Amino acid sequence: MRSKNNSCLIALTMGTIFLFMVVFYGATNLHVSPSSGVKLKTDFQISGKQLYKLDISWPKYSEHFTGQVFGVAVNHLAGLVYVAQRGDNVPKVLVFSTDGDFLQAWNTTTLEMPHGIFLANASSNPSIWITDVGNGPYGHTIKQYSPSGKLMQTLGSAGKAGSAVNPLQFDQPAEIFVHSSGEIYIVDGDGGMNNRLIKLSKDLQILWMHGEKGQGLAQFYIPHSVAVDNYQRVWVADRGNKRIQVFNSVTGDWLGSWGSCFTEDAPYSVRLTHDQKYMVVAQLNTNQVSLLEAPPVGIIGQCQVVSTIQLAEDVKPHLVDIDLKTGALYVAEIGAMQAQKFTPLTLGSNVM
Repeated sequence: MRSKNNSCLIALTMGTIFLFMVVFYGATNLHVSPSSGVKLKTDFQISGKQLYKLDISWPKYSEHFTGQVFGVAVNHLAGLVYVAQRGDNVPKVLVFSTDGDFLQAWNTTTLEMPHGIFLANASSNPSIWITDVGNGPYGHTIKQYSPSGKLMQTLGSAGKAGSAVNPLQFDQPAEIFVHSSGEIYIVDGDGGMNNRLIKLSKDLQILWMHGEKGQGLAQFYIPHSVAVDNYQRVWVADRGNKRIQVFNSVTGDWLGSWGSCFTEDAPYSVRLTHDQKYMVVAQLNTNQVSLLEAPPVGIIGQCQVVSTIQLAEDVKPHLVDIDLKTGALYVAEIGAMQAQKFTPLTLGSNVM
């Protein structure tokens, strides 16, 4: 009897330890969609400060992911999440609620190889901007859509790669960021002839531009993502050079760069958390999402990794977005063909 009790006690202790490790390290098992049986890759581990936890209930049904999920855009005021995917015969944009309900999907023949997505002007007249790196008759453009998928306008010369500024041309534009002021920031391109950061006015006039290929200051090699913070700073994921470069959003002056955090893999996506405390960076080849400490006003300094979310193998996180109301982090994962939601913890705790 004593041996049996000891065995039960050992089993109970081991089970408790295992449960503790799962919670403590942030590791999860594969999540199965309740309707389709589709398994989502949700294994992950957190090192450093635990700032986020995975919401395994989002989305509620995963069978809607049918292509390469490359980008995500959040309307924090309407509680909507636009998930963009690419592939043959798949809807290009899936619309979910922030609670995980699937609401609608829309497709368009005007997109060839979509690459980046951004939701602009959430407060009054929201629209969806999508960059297109395709080489066909609709490619090398940036398109603005209504929330229901109606094409509103096209920037660039459709089907014609170029470097002209009047009229404006692109060669595989990677991403667009539309500021609340209406000013537009574009990184162009994703491996083409251009390596440019362009700022446009609200009426689409060029205000300033950096456009040299190279490894020097204000030069780029495959600029892949762009974000603007609340302190008049523009952050660019200079993917080919494995660094983030920072510019003054008003003058375009170079302010600094971060490279020491990216010795193993390049930054693919840059976004600021809703409280502006951290820079969220996706690293596709190492399957990581890193949170870097955002520097105070006037100081760029060196990058410091505060927390790292190590995703499952071959997930391939491409671009991310932040819910500016709740702080939730959404990650678009090309390799896993899915998007994931991470919710912020109220108080960060140190994870060994």
